[in-house]
Amino acid sequence: MTGGQRGGEAMDRMARLREVMGRIWASRRIAEDHAALCACGGRFAGTDSEAAAREFLAGRLAEAAGADVVRERVAYHGWTRGPAEVVLPDGRRLPALGLVRTVATPAGGLTAPLVDVGRGTPEQIAQAGEAVHDAIVLVRHEYMLGVDHVHRRRKYDAARAAGAAGFVISFHEPGGLAVTGSSGDGGAGHIPAVGISFESGAALAECAGGAVTLHASGSFADAWAENLFATLPGSGAFVVLSAHYDGHDPACSAIDNASGVAVAIAVAEAVRDFVADLDRRLQVALFTVEEWALIGSAVHLETMDAGVRDGIAFNVNLDSVAGDGALAAITGGFPGVAGFVRRALAPAGLSVGLHEGFMANSDHANFVRWGIPALRLCAGMERPRSNLRFLLTAADTPDKVNPHELKTAACVAAGLVLGALSGDLPARVGAEEGRRIAEAVR
Repeated sequence: MTGGQRGGEAMDRMARLREVMGRIWASRRIAEDHAALCACGGRFAGTDSEAAAREFLAGRLAEAAGADVVRERVAYHGWTRGPAEVVLPDGRRLPALGLVRTVATPAGGLTAPLVDVGRGTPEQIAQAGEAVHDAIVLVRHEYMLGVDHVHRRRKYDAARAAGAAGFVISFHEPGGLAVTGSSGDGGAGHIPAVGISFESGAALAECAGGAVTLHASGSFADAWAENLFATLPGSGAFVVLSAHYDGHDPACSAIDNASGVAVAIAVAEAVRDFVADLDRRLQVALFTVEEWALIGSAVHLETMDAGVRDGIAFNVNLDSVAGDGALAAITGGFPGVAGFVRRALAPAGLSVGLHEGFMANSDHANFVRWGIPALRLCAGMERPRSNLRFLLTAADTPDKVNPHELKTAACVAAGLVLGALSGDLPARVGAEEGRRIAEAVR
């Protein structure tokens, strides 16, 4: 290719991206789609709210992509949340939310000594030694989009491995907001786990060393859900643009992840006229049961034909892309992905923050584990005062999302998608190497 050809190709990329960005900013649909998803409710897997969102999205995705929507059935062990609380020695009752798939306490509750391990890192739990055994462990939730964030499940697993009888996590922000999220899988060896508010955590901590009673309930049953896919006309390897549409029911999951789904649809609608002429095909994947340890995308990648999976060249995953004006790409620790991000956004003068470590906090992680280059686009990285501090609580509501944030995220996501459809991409690695990358940063 001559210098003139390369220059002409760069101009074509720039003109294409500018056209796509213009379409995004001119459209009102992104805000309307976001509002429609929020109106469905929290979209907790297995609820009528999730089903309503699925049916809305099946029609809307087909319209936006100009392509048929394929439904992929996902069988999983479902769970319905029941009442939960913590009772202090003086009889005070602290409201709680059972963490997703918690096992139930006995009928009269679980009474055990309370051990406060502070932040609750695996190291702190180990340092507590025998005190943790047969105790109810209190830990603290953390801002989820920080480089030093220790995920709730790591704390839960460490407590369980140390022989704890129960697990309580308190929210890190005042305001009376109980926190939720996933814990175990309800199987043998798992322990009751609940989330409480900052204020309840402070009251509970005063009881450390004494006996408290934990009540948690819920019911398990086999269930099914559906991932949704639309593949735009084209040829070559696949670029997968993904977002999860399930959420949590204390609120309507406006940031996590109605924002990512609305942006994915907007990008598909804006780029669809260009994809057929580019080097690769675009598939839009809307996963569900993500909030349950990434089940929807895990099942998809594990059960698909190996030849089809080998044809996936790249994954751009959108999760919580509003709630703050600063965007970042979590590059999954995958070699070359950070460089790709810079190249893809440069033609439009766009840039985002980069976090090059692996964070197993969204569906991109499952692509990495199969050796597929992937990234997660999100808002609020290392910005703990942003609205993303309200994730997993009743305050994840539409007022936390500015429509301009959605459109900005859509422009950045479109730049990444168009770059992946026509530019040089990081090389895939084998599944064994992908798993090694995923385990390198915990």
